[in-house]
Amino acid sequence: MFSLDEMGGNQPAALEQAELDRLTDELIMAFKTVFDPEIPVDIYELGLIYKVDVSDDRHVVVDMTLTAPGCPVAGDMPGWVQQAVMGVKGVAGCDVNLVFDPPWDSSRMSDEAKLQLNMF
Repeated sequence: MFSLDEMGGNQPAALEQAELDRLTDELIMAFKTVFDPEIPVDIYELGLIYKVDVSDDRHVVVDMTLTAPGCPVAGDMPGWVQQAVMGVKGVAGCDVNLVFDPPWDSSRMSDEAKLQLNMF
């Protein structure tokens, strides 16, 4: 659905809350399919996803980090995340940005991840 802006151009209509909630749930499920190959925990539970923006036209921008800047999969991980996000019904496009500020540390991990890794 589109609406006309003041200049007469088409603008996507704002996502309804129910649709945004569905996308949020499905994006989280998609993130949970991506694993750091050196750690048997998904990137969501590891706390590697810092920010997710979903625009009204369903373009997703993900800011994420790695457990270490020198991670051997640094070149591959953004592509894995993008592929997972693009598998979510209704997503029109995706950009994944690697960020290192703030640096990742184990305090960002969920309790589930800490339990899996015996870090309690």
